[in-house]
Amino acid sequence: MQASEDELRAMMIGGLNGHAPSHAALLRALVPLLRAFYRRRMQGGEDDIEDLVQETLIAVHTRRATYDRDRLFTPWLFAVARYKMIDHFRLRRRNCPIEGLEEILVAEGFEDASNARMDLDRLLADLPPKQAESIRATRIDGLSITETADRAGLGASDVKVSVHRGLKALAARIAGERR
Repeated sequence: MQASEDELRAMMIGGLNGHAPSHAALLRALVPLLRAFYRRRMQGGEDDIEDLVQETLIAVHTRRATYDRDRLFTPWLFAVARYKMIDHFRLRRRNCPIEGLEEILVAEGFEDASNARMDLDRLLADLPPKQAESIRATRIDGLSITETADRAGLGASDVKVSVHRGLKALAARIAGERR
């Protein structure tokens, strides 16, 4: 399961406060995020992706003092990752197709996606855990009702009801916030 923005930020701040286990946990949690980030943006071998992941982890470690504790963590992380990718292209004198350049430089839509994910995490946190997990599994992770039921040790009808009630509660909350 992927760590949330709040969890990543807490691990980063823990590491900045000298708590070595938090820093180690942060670096472990970043590996799948960075792999996915580079796979979406690069054509080429897994070796290049793994090199970039390692270089980015080193940069996160060595430049952690530049992180502003009052700001979101993931935009800072992906800015470091973008610079590492650009450096990688420069060092290898590799040309990028001009169509892909904007995505590399701007990480197209990342801030919007990051903010949406944090909003979603906040909304789901207000639901009962069974409803939140059922919605996350079926609507976000793409599992079927049966897969979700099996994973949670619930009946399929219980998952359906949880999703329905949870979505209804979320819709009511969002409608109330807009007024």
